[in-house]
Parts: sequence; C-alpha cells; structure tokens
Amino acid sequence: MSGNLVESIIGALVLLVAGWFILFAYERTDMQTGDGYVLSAQFSRIDGLSIGSDVRLSGIKVGSVVSQELDPVTFQALVTFSIDSKIQLPLDTAAAISSEGILGGSYLSLKPGIEEDVLETGDVITETQDSVDLLGLIGKFINSDSSESKD
Repeated sequence: MSGNLVESIIGALVLLVAGWFILFAYERTDMQTGDGYVLSAQFSRIDGLSIGSDVRLSGIKVGSVVSQELDPVTFQALVTFSIDSKIQLPLDTAAAISSEGILGGSYLSLKPGIEEDVLETGDVITETQDSVDLLGLIGKFINSDSSESKD
C-alpha cells in the first residue's frame, strides 16, 4: 500500500513540474493574446513567414503574425497580424518581410511613415515588400559564375 502512495506522490510532482514548464514557456514566448489591434497586408511572396512569427518595429517585437491566407482573386498572400495597443502606427506605414540571416527565420518588419492619422483595427497596409528568395539568389550567383568560367 505504501508503494502506491509513493508512486502517486511522484506522479503528482511530475505533473506539477510539467505544468510549471508549460506556464514558463507560455510566458516566455509571448503566446498569450495581449491587448492590441489587428492589421493586414498583402504580399506576392511570404517565404519563411509563419503564424506566430514576430512583427518588429526598429528591431523590437511589437506583435505577431495571427493568420495567413491566399486571396482567391489576386492570388496574393494576405497576412493578418496583431500589434501592441501602445504602438500607434501612421497610415502610411510600410511592411516588409525580412530575414534574420541566411539560416535564420523570417519576420514582418514595419516602417512607420509620417502621416498624422493612425491605423486602426482591420486596416490594410498597402505599401509592402515581399520576401527575398535567398536560395534562388545564391543559385543564380553560382550558375552565372560557373557559366562565365566556361567561356
């Protein structure tokens, strides 16, 4: 009987520690839905950008990507993202998909404009810059370099 009690206590401790780890990860990764507003932007390419990717302003995380979908009319990618409510972006804000490096992930970079009016929930950012296909560029560079050496 005492063996079952010890096993039950150890099992409870394991569940408690696992719950603590989940709570810790939840708080550290900013997965909680914060106080903010939702914006959208359309891109021709969003390579490497995924749901949960950072939205950054001057390199500082101010939000995250909420959803991605394909517009059936224009065949462009519609990216929806949330922004911290403390950040008031001008109407002429631009959005670009940037990479953290050759092997790093992608994030959505915002570049505020100079308008006095600000974006509100549901607005669409029209000034966008698509992601750059780094592997394609490297491939073109290698192929053009090898074709020149054959001549």
